Amino acid sequence: MRIAVFNQKGGVGKTTTALNLGAALARSARQVLMLDLDPQAHLSAIHGSAPSDVARSVFSFYQDNRPLAEIVIDWPGIGRFIPAHAELIKVDSVFGKGPNILNKLNAGLGAVSEGGNTVIDCCPFLGVLSLNAVFAADRLLVPVSSDFLSLRGALQIERTLAALEPVLRRRVERRYLLTRFDRRRNMSFEVQSRMREHFGAELCETVISENVAVAEAPSVNRDIFTHAASSRGAQDYRALLDELAATGWFV
Repeated sequence: MRIAVFNQKGGVGKTTTALNLGAALARSARQVLMLDLDPQAHLSAIHGSAPSDVARSVFSFYQDNRPLAEIVIDWPGIGRFIPAHAELIKVDSVFGKGPNILNKLNAGLGAVSEGGNTVIDCCPFLGVLSLNAVFAADRLLVPVSSDFLSLRGALQIERTLAALEPVLRRRVERRYLLTRFDRRRNMSFEVQSRMREHFGAELCETVISENVAVAEAPSVNRDIFTHAASSRGAQDYRALLDELAATGWFV
């Protein structure tokens, strides 16, 4: 199963969610492939030992047609990983937006993702890379920070996905996930209420609480379970895994 962690807005917890969802999957004895598709390469930085050579990154898959199987490295404690590189920023200008490039990742993942779960960390803007992820994904997980600007962004995402459906010839199953949820602030609950009005059952019941351990873990190259297994953040990501698994999101 391929899950793209997608949002057109930055700062909503995409990389953190991709990392901790992958780690939660690994701890439930599932096969995991992590893919960093963001030129900022934050997930690759968290890995800690990802190669800095552009030829050993996913950019070489686009630039040189290098098979993804030749780029995969190990991620101890999680599974396998395909790193990003800053050169990915060139993909839009170099390759355009024709059907061949938009379906390139979908075709390329076939050889490396069979029988497991792939988690794709998308870049925070709509371009060739994000569209590659959407075209390749079986499911979309959309993190939304618990504030009103992020709520507006989520509504824009829904319009974007609706516009893509005639091209995709399907409706991609998705779930919206509230992140940075602060129970001390009425705003968090107001945003949750409005999200529920707009998205109904596509809004996750699980929320990811504002949590120091969740924020700290990437700075020490760890997922939340390795960094603080008993924290509220770890509890939230376990709950997210259980909720999504109950609806058949994973193999």
